[in-house]
Amino acid sequence: MLSARARRSPEQAGITGPRSDEGGRTIETDEESPAGKQGMKGLGRKSLDSLRVGVVVLDPEDHPVLVNPAARAMGLLRSGGAPGTIAAHPILRTLAGQVRRTGVRREVELDLPRGRAGGAQAPLGLHLRAVALNATHVAIEAADVTEAHRLARVRRDFVANVSHELKTPIGALQLLAEALLDATELSASEMKPDDERAEDLVAARRFAERIHHESARMGRLVNELLELTRLQGAEPLPTPEPVSVDWVIAEVIDRTRTTASAKSIEVTYAGPKGATVYGSDSQVATAVTNLVENAIAYSGEDTTVCLTLRQDEHWVEIDVADQGIGIAPHDVDRIFERFYRADQARSRSTGGTGLGLAIVKHIATNHGGRVDVTSTLGDGSTFTLRLPARPPEAPLPLPAAIEIESGAAGR
Repeated sequence: MLSARARRSPEQAGITGPRSDEGGRTIETDEESPAGKQGMKGLGRKSLDSLRVGVVVLDPEDHPVLVNPAARAMGLLRSGGAPGTIAAHPILRTLAGQVRRTGVRREVELDLPRGRAGGAQAPLGLHLRAVALNATHVAIEAADVTEAHRLARVRRDFVANVSHELKTPIGALQLLAEALLDATELSASEMKPDDERAEDLVAARRFAERIHHESARMGRLVNELLELTRLQGAEPLPTPEPVSVDWVIAEVIDRTRTTASAKSIEVTYAGPKGATVYGSDSQVATAVTNLVENAIAYSGEDTTVCLTLRQDEHWVEIDVADQGIGIAPHDVDRIFERFYRADQARSRSTGGTGLGLAIVKHIATNHGGRVDVTSTLGDGSTFTLRLPARPPEAPLPLPAAIEIESGAAGR
């Protein structure tokens, strides 16, 4: 009887009988197991089988020893090396190995292809959470987030497409405003002081300056929307590489020199040299630049913006402290939201877009770090960008040649 079961494929066995993995172990799936006939153990097994989230438990050799129906439907198992056997998807084995090696819970979100390569079906979006049960066994929970991923892609594509379409007319507005400014300046130089058209010319020049200012602001908004869309996953992140913090600081000071000089603000730096973080040099420079520009925008004239570096074996922290207006306690938790303004009137006068800090947050998150803020209303703010000082762990591999079992998820 046991040998007959072993010859059946996983599809033929369904969920009503034991299954064998590559090592010949039996995967408990139903009430035929001894645990299913012992009161609370059987109730626990039924509860596990009724969950919409997939659950897979892997032993020390990464063989699945417990699988619920939802995990099979999501395609987290595939055919094993021998006929009638099954194995965990490589992604699960990789996660389990990382958890055993580090002892730390791992969570990832990814898209798994369904069906054969090039098929018309959308990928299956999964949120995977791997936790060590003991020194050898790892439990992996999988939640289907396909619809959330689809909506996120639609939203990102919409923002990116609209932003791209807006760049052309905004650029045309800027050029026309500059041409109008040049024309009014030339006419003013040729016009006599008592000419009746002088007043109209002054008004036309004022309007042209305003058009140029607002079109430039809209251009910055569109560029930052595109940048935020890229950071949120519309484009793949570049491969992490060592980034010299000395270069980042020099680049930031150079980028912000003109803005700081206009308000007689001094940008200073204090900290050790030779620090290195891992990620994208352009993105790290953009994050620090946004923090410094934000500090300059909300600081008064003849003040100082201080950049300070701290580092240890694992992290590099860059503080950006200003002597500005500060942030109210009820605004601190929201300032990294898109378009949120702590001071609406002041934001309009500074010409900000409301996206700078949101971009900083996404860059920090994408690099495995974070950004924090401490502030006292009326006494300045300090933003801290924390980035890893060690190379990131190898990304999860997804072999292109592997075709996962579609199960119910593929129908």
